[in-house]
Amino acid sequence: MNEAELYRELGRLTKNRDQWEAQIPFVAALLTHDSVKIQAKALWLLGEMGLAHPSSVQDVVPLIAAFFNSPVSLLRERAAIAIGRIGRGSFSMIAPYWAQLFCFATDRDAKVRLGFIWASENIAVNTPDIYEHSMPVFAKLLCDTNEKVRMEAPEVFRVLGARRPEFVQPFIEQLQKGAETDNHPVVRIHCLAAIKAVNTALKKNG
Repeated sequence: MNEAELYRELGRLTKNRDQWEAQIPFVAALLTHDSVKIQAKALWLLGEMGLAHPSSVQDVVPLIAAFFNSPVSLLRERAAIAIGRIGRGSFSMIAPYWAQLFCFATDRDAKVRLGFIWASENIAVNTPDIYEHSMPVFAKLLCDTNEKVRMEAPEVFRVLGARRPEFVQPFIEQLQKGAETDNHPVVRIHCLAAIKAVNTALKKNG
């Protein structure tokens, strides 16, 4: 199949979740394709497959993580997101690569930094405790120069605030500042949502 045919096939496969587990080897093989477009689509789909069937992508995870060092920002972004989605399904599948994700917090490309945030949100849903000492990294992203990064950064605090409010409490003042002074309304809304998540969790926990 040529690039266009492969891309269509991946699009078809995306919609047929019942085929995902059986087609993991096929999609994984496309990670070595010459086309960045195909590699990127394969990375994204493997992340979704890994969320649904984490144990079935165990052998593929190192191949995904190899893209952490890609000179192509789209592939770094997609690799981070894929690891995040698989890690949401089962942290043990991506544990050896979790610390490496943090190099993307300062990536030169804003989309890669955004991918890092998305990955972290996903992992934190089911494995929040590992982020206890990582909060300053996300606090810096609250002040990122890129608006989309600033929009998403508070979501990590919201996810963790609902599960481990004590992790987020030291950053309430910074979140409040963002809620009051950031020039983008979505950033302000997301900062308020993070604060609300913390307060709700604290109230629930008594």
